[in-house]
Amino acid sequence: MPHVIVKCWPGQTEEQKQQLADAITRDVMKFLGSGAGSISVAIEDVESADWKAQVYDPEIKPRLAKLYKKPGYEM
Repeated sequence: MPHVIVKCWPGQTEEQKQQLADAITRDVMKFLGSGAGSISVAIEDVESADWKAQVYDPEIKPRLAKLYKKPGYEM
């Protein structure tokens, strides 16, 4: 039951978010062999001023060794 969470700065339209969720769903189906009905995708807007406290410090920094795609920045 893959569940994918994308956290990003605000600014994308609902249509863009849906297109991203659809693309992620297709790739999860392709690479993990999951059926569409078992996949969920969430997209959460995080203000840039809150990024370090809400995303980088609790989720990115402590898990750098587990990230398959690391950010090109440090905070």
